[in-house]
Amino acid sequence: MIGRFLAGRLGALALPMLHRLDAETAHGMTIQALSRLPALPAPRPDARLRVAAFGLDFTNPLGIAAGFDKNAEVPDAMLGLGFGFAEVGTITPLAQAGNPRPRVFRLPGDEGVVNRLGFNNAGHAAALARLQARAGRPGIVGVNIGANKDAADRAADYVRGIETFAPVATYFTVNISSPNTPGLRDLQHEAALDDLLARVLAARDAAAERHGRKPVLLKIAPDLGLADLDSIVAVSRRRAIDGLIVSNTTVSRPTTLRETATAREQGGLSGRPLFALSTRMLAAAHGRVEGAFPLVGVGGIDSAETAWTKIEAGATLIQLYSALVYKGAGLVDEILAGLARALASERLDSLAPVVGRRAAELAERPAEGWIG
Repeated sequence: MIGRFLAGRLGALALPMLHRLDAETAHGMTIQALSRLPALPAPRPDARLRVAAFGLDFTNPLGIAAGFDKNAEVPDAMLGLGFGFAEVGTITPLAQAGNPRPRVFRLPGDEGVVNRLGFNNAGHAAALARLQARAGRPGIVGVNIGANKDAADRAADYVRGIETFAPVATYFTVNISSPNTPGLRDLQHEAALDDLLARVLAARDAAAERHGRKPVLLKIAPDLGLADLDSIVAVSRRRAIDGLIVSNTTVSRPTTLRETATAREQGGLSGRPLFALSTRMLAAAHGRVEGAFPLVGVGGIDSAETAWTKIEAGATLIQLYSALVYKGAGLVDEILAGLARALASERLDSLAPVVGRRAAELAERPAEGWIG
């Protein structure tokens, strides 16, 4: 506990200095600092926050979202800070540079971030070596897989991701919803998605004999129409995936943004401005999934209150990333303590009764101020 407290305090003190740097440089320095931290002991779990989902037991529902640790450099550091699970990636078969810099932009007045990184990463081999080096350590580490920008057969890249990381991943996320790889979101269309999931799940099942069955989750965009969501859920249920992550960044911009000039930068918007849109999409998905598999809620979580609302909207698990840019690592303990207080105030001994209890209401709530 003391180690996590000190790490959180030091991170908070470093935020003003990091914000003097461009966003991508600051992020790189953060990853370097975390990679040099001594191993922090796993925090003592609060039994009320334990979650069982897709055959895995999570010490708490809060995870670090993909995009923070693209190359699997610091999953254990994030677990040591108190996250219940860490998701690394997005990782593509071959290393790729991504889009030209600058490509990450802070919106401090809105506590948001715009990025157009474009799946920049060091490729399968580099991440695999790091994950092999941590083999045997405790903690749930998911691998978020993607396709190279110039791949002739993008589905084949996802299959390669399953085959490569099956020995080391606790679960997989199939990322077809980044707005920064041209044409990637087309894989959300029904026929393409059905083919992709069929091939990915076949690869997972083939690898299961040697490495055990690994859950496969699908990450979707918040910008879908409801008819598109209907199709995605129908295919996902038919193919029996293990979970759905709602959602990735948005290409929309709310009219209420203060940082209007920076907001015009091309790319996906995350952070606080994404909360309303992603939560409405999460609630809509909950009503359509009908308990067939769990949902992971992402987008705009920056407090215990927003985390609680995601769970009420239908999330069994939750993830954050952008809020760390503005609030630092101490936010993890703040959210977990707040969730525990909320459970105590309702005299509940688990989060299960909270999941989805306001989904119908939140699915109908207008995301005021949003434009396409």
